[in-house]
Amino acid sequence: MDTAAEERLKGQAEIWEHMFAFVDSMALKCAVELGIPDIINSHGRPVTMSEIIHSLKTTTSSSSSSPNVEYLTRVMRLLVHNRIFTSQFHQESNEVLFDLTRSSKWLLKDSEFNLSTLVLFEMDPILLKPWQYLSKCVQESGFPFEKAYGCKIWEFALANPQFNEFLNNALRCTTSTIINEMLVEYKDGFKGMKSLVDVGGGTGTMMAQIVEANPHIQGINFDLPHVVATAPNHPGVEHVGGDMFVDIPEADAIMMKSVLHDWNDEYCAKILKNCYKAVTKKKDGKVILVEGVLQPDKNDTFDKAGLMFDMVMIAHTSAGKERTEEEWKILLNNAGFPRYNIIKTSAFHCIIEAFPE
Repeated sequence: MDTAAEERLKGQAEIWEHMFAFVDSMALKCAVELGIPDIINSHGRPVTMSEIIHSLKTTTSSSSSSPNVEYLTRVMRLLVHNRIFTSQFHQESNEVLFDLTRSSKWLLKDSEFNLSTLVLFEMDPILLKPWQYLSKCVQESGFPFEKAYGCKIWEFALANPQFNEFLNNALRCTTSTIINEMLVEYKDGFKGMKSLVDVGGGTGTMMAQIVEANPHIQGINFDLPHVVATAPNHPGVEHVGGDMFVDIPEADAIMMKSVLHDWNDEYCAKILKNCYKAVTKKKDGKVILVEGVLQPDKNDTFDKAGLMFDMVMIAHTSAGKERTEEEWKILLNNAGFPRYNIIKTSAFHCIIEAFPE
């Protein structure tokens, strides 16, 4: 085969893979919905297909139906190929044994580091529909989620309590990883701090763990009234409902985790200027951002994920975006924060300290 024909063939194979990339996601969703990682983990060893099927039979809500062994075998074959699980033929038992990998360990529902809820959230039909409007929004502008549902995602959550709970749970499952990184990589950043506001803190999970590790801090969990209305009580944490575009409670430091990437530069400037007002009355006040910092020209562990997150911002927010360091620098400087410091963590998110002039 000549070089041109070989290149043409490889190009065809690449398009097939991109075209059906959604199949990988759907197979992953299937495994999470069925609880396959938890079934394997519950045995404490590699398991056979018959053991997986037996576990599914004991958990199914319908006594009149049985799991489809052929379907599951084919789903597992793809997931093994994608390194979500491993498989090995066991000579003595004459059966294939399936086991967890470093990837599927992130899908264990009882694990501290668990992304299973986020997988189900992003693969939910409600969240998939806006992607059908991506090209239309490129041509005409507008926002895919609003094209699909006629409102912003936050308004949709307000009108649909079940979706709101789903959204909060999905966001909460990423919080444990970020908290761990913050408490390890940024532990010195909390020294001498008396008060801390978590803007867009959801139900207060992150603030609760920070205060637990730093009991000298008075924690304020700040979010929309309907969000904090469902928040549980946390020792040392006060829940405050409000609007970050109007006013933010004063504190020694303002923290925001994955908030600014939901908004365009204009809205971010409004939020940051309210942060400026909230910290400038305090000595050594600062803003702590937990956000991604894009490196489009690199190929480190999370660089591809960062570019994908940026696409998610188009599909699910109203002009949200991931930003490069240069974009963060301009945004912070225009809001009154000329000094900043980026602390890289072992996860996708970085910690950006910003100081007022």
